[in-house]
Amino acid sequence: MDIVFATANRGKLREAAEILGDGFNIISAEQAGITEDIEETGSTLKENSIIKARYVHEKTGMPCFADDTGLEVEALDGAPGIYSARYAGPGHDFQANVDKLLSEMQGVENRKARFRSVVTLIIDGEEHYFEGEMRGSIAHSRRGAEGFGYDPVFIPEEYPGKTTAELGEAVKNELSHRGKSLRAMASFLKDR
Repeated sequence: MDIVFATANRGKLREAAEILGDGFNIISAEQAGITEDIEETGSTLKENSIIKARYVHEKTGMPCFADDTGLEVEALDGAPGIYSARYAGPGHDFQANVDKLLSEMQGVENRKARFRSVVTLIIDGEEHYFEGEMRGSIAHSRRGAEGFGYDPVFIPEEYPGKTTAELGEAVKNELSHRGKSLRAMASFLKDR
């Protein structure tokens, strides 16, 4: 089954392909002819996920899915949240986002955080939603070379003392917020 993933993030594409497995051909937004940025104007992860999925579906007419993911840090009142990908401002990358987060967390004792992900699937004219969460804490410095985004500073509850960037792709996919929401979507698709 061909299905468009409304993302340009190669890490997310690889992760989704591994989780969905055989039987699904994941097509990037770019491969589907969508090269423009989709403006995320929602005030929640679910709203942004819906905006992206609807945009891609309207442009391609194909089954598609989109996710919106946010890192929510307790001591920062849930920030960066829906702004996780652009936390350091327009034109910045995840290195700058992590730098800003570590700077804001200097001297902060409460390091509890969680990742949340909402996936919107549009198939046969219907919308379906899948959510996932991964709880943990923010490290004091970057560690590990695997993964992407905030992985070098996020310590999942299940592996105290190790960041997701130190765990390897297979373990991360098993624990991750996006992995949970994508597995729920894959299960739904396989049952159809």
